[in-house]
Amino acid sequence: MQPTPLAHWPLAERARIHGVLTDIDDTLTADGALAPEAEAALQRLRAAGLPVFAVTGRPAGWSEPFALAWPIDAIVAENGAVALWNDKGRLHKTYAQDAATRRQNAERLQAAAARVLAELPHARLATDSAGRETDIAIDHSEHAHLGEADIARVVAILRGLGLTATVSSIHINAWIGAHDKLSGARWIVRERLGRSLDDEIAHWVYVGDSTNDAVMFARFPHSVGVANVARFWPQLSHHPRHVAPRERGAGFADVVDAVLAAQAAP
Repeated sequence: MQPTPLAHWPLAERARIHGVLTDIDDTLTADGALAPEAEAALQRLRAAGLPVFAVTGRPAGWSEPFALAWPIDAIVAENGAVALWNDKGRLHKTYAQDAATRRQNAERLQAAAARVLAELPHARLATDSAGRETDIAIDHSEHAHLGEADIARVVAILRGLGLTATVSSIHINAWIGAHDKLSGARWIVRERLGRSLDDEIAHWVYVGDSTNDAVMFARFPHSVGVANVARFWPQLSHHPRHVAPRERGAGFADVVDAVLAAQAAP
């Protein structure tokens, strides 16, 4: 499948969008920080009254300050396991799994991380690991580097231990449970808006950039990859319907401009 430019997204379809779901790393951010273009685009969405939910593999601890500070309605962290939002200036946090389940899983997750590091001594845990509550992450492109063969080996080890494992633009994430980005998106729309995402999915757009977004690209009729999705295009099991002309936060801004321009059209 060849990428289809964002400009080919029909005006009538864009005009019906009333909510945005997005990845964070290398979709809203550039070099680890919220890109100015993305922040301005989030502000435009807020001014237009469109809800925005971010769904990320990043940990709950990392996400907390951004859930409070960014112009966003909520963040679902750890691939669907933890939801965080600003509740009148205070952080609200809730979990997809109960406390007993999280405690039971913790020892198994740490054993899996130790197994990976023993078999690949050059591998490193993600530097944000201290903030993780329900998963583990191996760094492949943020502060350490693993080649494609090593990434595949890590994924095979983790899945061989019965964990769910996905690859983001920076980390290999692994967890125990049926949750993922899609279940997290359904959960946050129900939790914050009291509505069913599946009932209105034709009115939402998802924006992402890597292989752990494939489940979202598969489910959403309106999905866009920022231009750096090209890095993962051959590995994607499902591709975004369209691709923005620019990378990272600038590409996210391209998507927002396409949606808002259509809604303003006569």
